[in-house]
Order: sequence, then structure tokens, then C-alpha cells
Amino acid sequence: MLRRTFMAATATLALTASTAFADGHSKDIVDTAVDAGTFTTLVAAVTAAGLVDTLKSEGPFTVFAPTDEAFAALPEGTVEGLLADPEALTAILTYHVVAGKVMSGDLSDGMTAATVNGADVTIMTEGGVMVNGANVVTADIEASNGVIHVIDTVLMPPM
Repeated sequence: MLRRTFMAATATLALTASTAFADGHSKDIVDTAVDAGTFTTLVAAVTAAGLVDTLKSEGPFTVFAPTDEAFAALPEGTVEGLLADPEALTAILTYHVVAGKVMSGDLSDGMTAATVNGADVTIMTEGGVMVNGANVVTADIEASNGVIHVIDTVLMPPM
């Protein structure tokens, strides 16, 4: 039920998304992340995986964006290993992206969302918003082609 509700909301948001300039946001998700200065590892990973053009396209997308600190908390050598394995890197990065523009006000406790990776994430809203156990530390950073929610942990898709 929650999944159907989320998918319906996502479809509605995708169909009613307005243009960048109408919303007043002229920078896409990638440029917004670059300008923030706290996503250098994420931007490097998106570049290495060949996903820049996708995340600069019309969208809309919802990105759960791990900070540089989140990447630094991974076991030593993990980031370097992923950068050397574009297939694994792409699987992890696409697990952080949901089709459609989903703002924090659209979330409900226990909601599931299908990621671009194909696997679901679970959203919890009791005591703060969490995505699969990662805390949303900053929500609703709007971009011309979607929204970024900053998280404190790198999400790992089920294998």
C-alpha cells in the first residue's frame, strides 16, 4: 500500500514538475552538489561512473547525497575500489536516486521507494528522517531538475 502511494505521488510529481526557471532554480543537481563543496567524493564518483549527463538531464530526480564525511567513514580502500569498478560504483550510486521530485513533506513513516538501481529504500520519519538507517541531515535542497536530501551514510544496495 505504501509503495503504491509513493509511486502514485512520484508519478504525479513527475507529471506536474515545472521548469527550472519557473521554480527559480537554475542549477541542476550536479552543479548544486559541486557548489555546496561537501560532495567532492560523490561528484568524483558520479563522474567516474559516467552519470553526470544523466543527473544533469531534465529529470526530475530525488538524490540522497552522502557527504564527503560519509564516504570517508567507509572502510579503508572502499572508495578507491569502487572508483576502479564502474559497474559496482554505478549500482551504489543509482541506489541513492529515486525518479521524481520527492520533498520531505511528501514522506511518511515506513514508506518504501524504488531507486533507479531497482532496489527499494525504506524511509522512516519518527525521531528524524532516515533512509535505510542513514540520517537525513539536510532536506529539500532544490535544483532545476529535482531535489537533494543530504545523508550521513553511504547506502549499500542489497546484493
